[in-house]
Amino acid sequence: MLELVYDQFPIRCSLRDGSPCSIRLMNEQDEPVFREFHSIIPEENQLFIRSKIKDGSLFNEWMANPETGEHLALLTFVDGQLVAIGSLHQRQGGWKRHIGKVYFLTHPDFRGQGLINLLLDPIVAIAGNLGLTQLESELNGERETAIESLGSVGFSELVRLPDYIRDMKARPHDYVLMGKNLVPDYENLGTGD
Repeated sequence: MLELVYDQFPIRCSLRDGSPCSIRLMNEQDEPVFREFHSIIPEENQLFIRSKIKDGSLFNEWMANPETGEHLALLTFVDGQLVAIGSLHQRQGGWKRHIGKVYFLTHPDFRGQGLINLLLDPIVAIAGNLGLTQLESELNGERETAIESLGSVGFSELVRLPDYIRDMKARPHDYVLMGKNLVPDYENLGTGD
């Protein structure tokens, strides 16, 4: 089943301003560009991941066992520069195994160019192939552009908890959980789902 996922990449597309871009799956050689990309993203956009970037554990976690589909990361490039990351995370069991977690991060210079929309199309297709029926995304409340972009592609705000999370300097931020229902590919649902 995952072979079908890998066959669709790279995807060639265009940003809103007409700039050509390409989307492909992240691979083990991408660690330097992955770290460099995160080094320029403002700290408040990385509340949930910052320490895991610095010690390299996030990249290692995402690249462990790529054949299981537990973590699928898509990279978007413009003129050879990484400008956005979108990822799908699947739980391998338990009561939330039908819900995929999605994560999007866009280079500050490329926000408002429709990158979340471009990344979400293949992520939704992959999620359907994996039998997932819902997607969710966690953000801090200051990520207004990301919240608006997710809303424009069918996500809705499920929960907003004021001052619920804290950044690396212990400052409080709103916690926002957004979700999107998917039409499942029933052929790929497991027995008992």
